[in-house]
Amino acid sequence: MREDSPLDALGYSPRWHALFEQHVATGLVPGRVVRADRGSALVATSSGLMRARPSVRLLKSAVDPGESPTVGDWVALLTADGLEVPQVEAVLPRASAIARGDPGRTSETQVLAANVDIVYVVHPIADAPNLRRIERELSLAWDSGAVPVVVLTKADLSPDVDAALGAVESVSLGVDVVVTNALAGDGIEPLFDYVLGHRTAVLIGPSGAGKSTLMNSLLGSSRQATRETRVSDGRGRHTTVARELVEMTNGGVLIDTPGLRALGLTGSIEGIASTFPEIDQAARSCRFRDCTHTDEPGCAVQAAVESGVLEAARLHSYQKLVREAEVVAAKTDARLRAREERKSKTISKAVRDFHKHVGRK
Repeated sequence: MREDSPLDALGYSPRWHALFEQHVATGLVPGRVVRADRGSALVATSSGLMRARPSVRLLKSAVDPGESPTVGDWVALLTADGLEVPQVEAVLPRASAIARGDPGRTSETQVLAANVDIVYVVHPIADAPNLRRIERELSLAWDSGAVPVVVLTKADLSPDVDAALGAVESVSLGVDVVVTNALAGDGIEPLFDYVLGHRTAVLIGPSGAGKSTLMNSLLGSSRQATRETRVSDGRGRHTTVARELVEMTNGGVLIDTPGLRALGLTGSIEGIASTFPEIDQAARSCRFRDCTHTDEPGCAVQAAVESGVLEAARLHSYQKLVREAEVVAAKTDARLRAREERKSKTISKAVRDFHKHVGRK
């Protein structure tokens, strides 16, 4: 990113101007997080790039780790003289956030990128496309509040591009699907149209999907390092190790992410419903409102499967994702209840200590 770039080039629209207005009187300055590292963030401001840290007040007020400044966030910075390091005093309310459930055992969510307009779901077709993975990624993308676009890479290595495209389109209802060969520059041009007007896009996809090569093509440079594919299985290894925001020459903004092996859901089923619109539509005719589409009488979804209108594999994938989201939601509710109980106990103890102290007086 050019260090003299104005914030407008990074998408500082009238919306963000209005949201930041409350911080003007306190002397804070606006900025956008270009890269978030452990305990600090690289922030772009009208004065250039600067390294900043979340303030103590911001850290204490955060209810969930996902509220910490992340790449793409618009923030309010304290840059007063005498400060050794600028402080992030506030994170402006996010317009969208691409997030995943913690791949571990906790119910926390990890925000991969914030304030994204477009999610490029990058998937290689050197082999048969993994349709179930694409459905999962689309669910996360729709749930973020951004618009997904499926980008098929390595078309030059595909044994049957048309068949791969048809298969992906069958599970990407209502979503644009673009076939590319980034090494040759084929299919890249349509991707620029999605980010015109300083819009922000994020690349997500598995390791070896060709995201770094695709990003280099979009940026018109070899900014991202790439590695040769492994001889053993023909797959590449991801070289992106951190999420970074980069200004594009055509006026867009791009965020790259490392290859993600685990893509846990966040507990929301809205993105799943958007990914499976045909199931959501059929479910409206089920006899029971809480139909699980398994063995209930009068299930319109099962009837659609039996008649061949709906593929059984799609229903199975839908049910699997819904079950996973429900489990995550239950864990999240339990965690929040436990947190409130701990808070209540802390307050009760403080009150008891106060009365004991007053009583002794």
